[in-house]
Amino acid sequence: MRYITLFEGMTGARVHDCVIEDDGRGVIFVVKKGDIGLAIGKGGNKIRRAKQVIGKSVSVVEHSDDLADFLKNILSPAKVKNVELVERGGKKIAVATIDRMEGGRVGGKRIQNAKKIANRHYGIHDIVFA
Repeated sequence: MRYITLFEGMTGARVHDCVIEDDGRGVIFVVKKGDIGLAIGKGGNKIRRAKQVIGKSVSVVEHSDDLADFLKNILSPAKVKNVELVERGGKKIAVATIDRMEGGRVGGKRIQNAKKIANRHYGIHDIVFA
């Protein structure tokens, strides 16, 4: 809650959620749709300032009520072509289709963070790539 209050005060963006990365080195803020520009600031100045004050890397993801758009936002800068929701063994799985050339942009840390955020917001147990 402290990070959310601090970030909202610094940026003016409304924060839906705050996720600490598993390694503790970074913080991901999920901001209200339309507030991404406020959160980043001109030339990224608000993100840089937040990083200095918080003492961790800072990432921002724009929330969406649409699962496909939300996953596209989380996995950015990779270009997600399609997202399909399937159920396997009683668990929700998101199948994301990305261009093979984009695969390098979705590294292990980004995937772990995406899974954590998608689970918290949509009850998605796993994200797999087609």
